[in-house]
Amino acid sequence: MGKARDGRTAAEVALILRERISGHQLPPGSKLQEVELAEEFDVSRACIREVLGFLEQRRLIRREPNRGAVVVRLEVGQVFALYEVREMLEGLCARLAAEKADPASWQDLTETFDGPMARYVEDANVSAFVTELDGMRRRLVAAAANPVLSDALDSIRDQTKVIIRRIIVLPGRMATGLAEHRATLAALRAGDPDEAERCARANIRSAKSFLKRFEAYVL
Repeated sequence: MGKARDGRTAAEVALILRERISGHQLPPGSKLQEVELAEEFDVSRACIREVLGFLEQRRLIRREPNRGAVVVRLEVGQVFALYEVREMLEGLCARLAAEKADPASWQDLTETFDGPMARYVEDANVSAFVTELDGMRRRLVAAAANPVLSDALDSIRDQTKVIIRRIIVLPGRMATGLAEHRATLAALRAGDPDEAERCARANIRSAKSFLKRFEAYVL
């Protein structure tokens, strides 16, 4: 992406809008107006059109005749389809991380998930729990060192971020998820790619099962 006229890049504008959409500050159905966005970010309309094109590629918005750009609303079938793909990609990410990273490099995360994360579950501290999960995800993606995989996972996460948070607060999900992530970390510390992939995929299947059970409350 190119430079905006004030030095802000189109990529920076896109990142801000991605966060607003994935965090539901811009909920499904919201309109994105070129003129308003250009004024807010002090960039050209050409820059905003570039940003909107990127967001459309990410399937976060769609362009409608006479309405312009509109934030996409995911249908139930689309959510489950995304989770099917996410299971495969998260498994691959864990496998590559186990293959490429020093097993000892996971010690600090193991200690976090054995200590503070257990307290977050006991205290129902969802915000802190999610923050640590995001940190683990970033570490796995960095260790996997595959930009194509990273981009694909980012795209899915952009579309499902709010759903992920809604699943975490479901009854029993934090404790179940913690046990599953500990299993993945144990496999990473053992340097076992097969087991790391199996555990990571099991975690996503488990999340999907919670989603199915509580579909009416989550979607």
